[in-house]
Parts: sequence; structure tokens; C-alpha cells
Amino acid sequence: MIKSELVLRIAERNPHLYQRDVEILVNAILDTIADALARGDRVELRGFGAFSVKRREARRGRNPRTGEAVAVSEKAIPVFKTGKEMRQRLNAAGIGEGSAETGA
Repeated sequence: MIKSELVLRIAERNPHLYQRDVEILVNAILDTIADALARGDRVELRGFGAFSVKRREARRGRNPRTGEAVAVSEKAIPVFKTGKEMRQRLNAAGIGEGSAETGA
């Protein structure tokens, strides 16, 4: 699902709200989460999961095409960890069943 689909679904479930207002709300929520992560804060949505930032140290990498050693700078990586309720909900729904791996 992409952001525009999320906005449409929320607007459909809440006919008393205009779609443009729902879009403003969704953008405000996502911007607030992004701003908190940029400050290094952790964002926890109970029952859904937690967003946090991890730091990757600077290191020496390799250019896969030439094999040349390259300096890779330190990076901040966003991380999402699902909450217990979300994991239970996904497992109860049978997500992944009937995939190509099982031949179903």
C-alpha cells in the first residue's frame, strides 16, 4: 500500500472527513515521526511497533565493479520493530500461506 491508497482507505472509512483533510493528517503524522527520528528520538506506537535510529560506523568498503577499496562514511539507519500485537495479528491472519514456496 502506498500513501495515496492509505489516504483513500481512511477517507472511505470516515465519510465525514474530506480526503484533503485526511491527506493533511497523514502527512502531519509521517512528518512528526520523521522529525522525531531526525532528532534521534524513538517513536513507539503501542500495538503497532517502534521506530528508532541506529548508527552504522564508518568503514572501508569495496566497489563491486572494480574491486577498489572505498571509504564508506558513518550513516544513520531508520529501524522498525513490530509490536507484539502486530506480530500476533499477522500470524493469526496466516500471512504468507499459500506462497510459491509451499506450492499451493
